[in-house]
Amino acid sequence: MSTAVDSIRSFNRFFTKYVGALDPRFLGTDLSLSEARLLYEIAHADGLLALDLQGGLDMDPAYVSRVLKRFEDRGWITRGRGEGDARQRPIALTAAGRTVFDDMDARQCAEVAATLDRLGPAQQGELVAALACAKALLDDKAQRQFSLRTFRAGDMGLIAARQSILYREVYGWGPQIEVIEGEVTTNFLRDFKPGREQCWVAEVDGVMAGSIFVTDEGEGLCRLRLLYVEPFARGLGIGEALVATCIDFARQVGYREMTLWTHTILESARRIYAAHGFRIVETHVHEEFGAPVQSETWRLDLTGG
Repeated sequence: MSTAVDSIRSFNRFFTKYVGALDPRFLGTDLSLSEARLLYEIAHADGLLALDLQGGLDMDPAYVSRVLKRFEDRGWITRGRGEGDARQRPIALTAAGRTVFDDMDARQCAEVAATLDRLGPAQQGELVAALACAKALLDDKAQRQFSLRTFRAGDMGLIAARQSILYREVYGWGPQIEVIEGEVTTNFLRDFKPGREQCWVAEVDGVMAGSIFVTDEGEGLCRLRLLYVEPFARGLGIGEALVATCIDFARQVGYREMTLWTHTILESARRIYAAHGFRIVETHVHEEFGAPVQSETWRLDLTGG
């Protein structure tokens, strides 16, 4: 924990300097960073109230009031008609305010573009993915949406790594689970049967949030494999969507039955399987992961409704 705290504090110090958060003249304008952010919010919303700015940005009401008064005195904003509390009067940019904002916005875009120009395409992709991941992990108040896509280059290694790490952290499972993860993902790529097999990846803001596989077992039987959902994305319905997508695919391509191997300890996944009609046909206690754990084989008849 202390290492993580020190790392985040160190990055915060770097980033506040990098973006000019302490500079009273942000990007060479007459605005501080906090003033620029207020102008940005006004430029991107219709009928915004001072109360909206205070609540949305967690800014001190007195500070927001003073900044808005300066904006108004400079002719950058107007306030809608109304009596009483000025915080209840809608705010809008004037033409002069729009000019100021557009200039500041262009400067910021140029600064970001100059930074990206120093990086190659792969590095740019890594940076974007890292920033999206940091946002997803830290912003627990965000109204997140997820999307599903089929696999692409690089996914197999990430899936195997993330699942191995999570099983180690949560359940204390040993290296054998990583061996299994690596074998499944490697075999899937090597022996992939288009139209009969598939892997889907769930993403939240471009960050991998879960995955699932369906593989051909022969004679009308397919296997659901490696379902997982990242901790930061749980509660969004990703596991349910992945399983439903897997089952729909299996039915569409003509499989008669689906099987899967799981463990009694994985309660969330088991609830999803049961809800979709899977039933347990076999249980077995093993110690492959370093401690006794009960495994389960489940089956689903795909020929029904």
